[in-house]
Amino acid sequence: MAFMPFLTAGDPNLAVTTRLIEELSSAGADLIEIGFPYSDPIADGPVIQSSYTRALGARLHIPEIFVAIGAVAKKIRTPLVAMVSYAIIFRIGNEAFVKLAAESGFAGLIVPDLPGDEADEFQTLVGSHGLDLIQLVAPTTPADRSARILKNASGFVYCIAVAGTTGAREGLAPQLADMLKTLRTQTTLPLAVGFGLSRPEQVEQLRGLADGAIVGSAIVRHLEELSTNPGKLEDVVSRLVQYARSIAAAAHTSR
Repeated sequence: MAFMPFLTAGDPNLAVTTRLIEELSSAGADLIEIGFPYSDPIADGPVIQSSYTRALGARLHIPEIFVAIGAVAKKIRTPLVAMVSYAIIFRIGNEAFVKLAAESGFAGLIVPDLPGDEADEFQTLVGSHGLDLIQLVAPTTPADRSARILKNASGFVYCIAVAGTTGAREGLAPQLADMLKTLRTQTTLPLAVGFGLSRPEQVEQLRGLADGAIVGSAIVRHLEELSTNPGKLEDVVSRLVQYARSIAAAAHTSR
């Protein structure tokens, strides 16, 4: 399976973000999601919400994210995907935002507040710039609506593991396997599971069911202490990389 970690752009600053992108790439990440901080995030739990608040509190601006990504994308071979609210895209302008994303080196976009079955026009725009539009499907999504959403999907399908917000959980929802099996009959795109994954054994449970494991809050949580103790940077980076390697090993091991 592919290991797909998530980072918030600008938490604690963009210099650390770009360093962590390189570190995660070297640690075995197959794709890295970059969250664009937003004051009213969709479906994000307290860990990622707090991360967004820290980045916004440091007066992060969207153009700075594109400049930073443009520099680091040239140094790595790992694809980068933006997790960004449509409210941000709309404010900048669809054409302008997608053009900037493509020019800076992003490979795709995840837009959680743009309904997948209403994204025809946006999907065409994204595709015209050589990017993928990754769509989300939840456990509560009816099969007929999943089919409509998947018509506007490319790259991979983001399969939400639980009905709720992001954040580490003890186990996987029992209905997840059924959802993944149904999606297999509806699309040939890879299926990546996110929301709640935090331990290698959870990733191992997805073997044979999913093609990728997305880990967000458990990665972002490592950066919390830097807000009060920036001197711990090297220790935090070391622990985060060690953790990422353990998840990558679970994802990449075959049985």
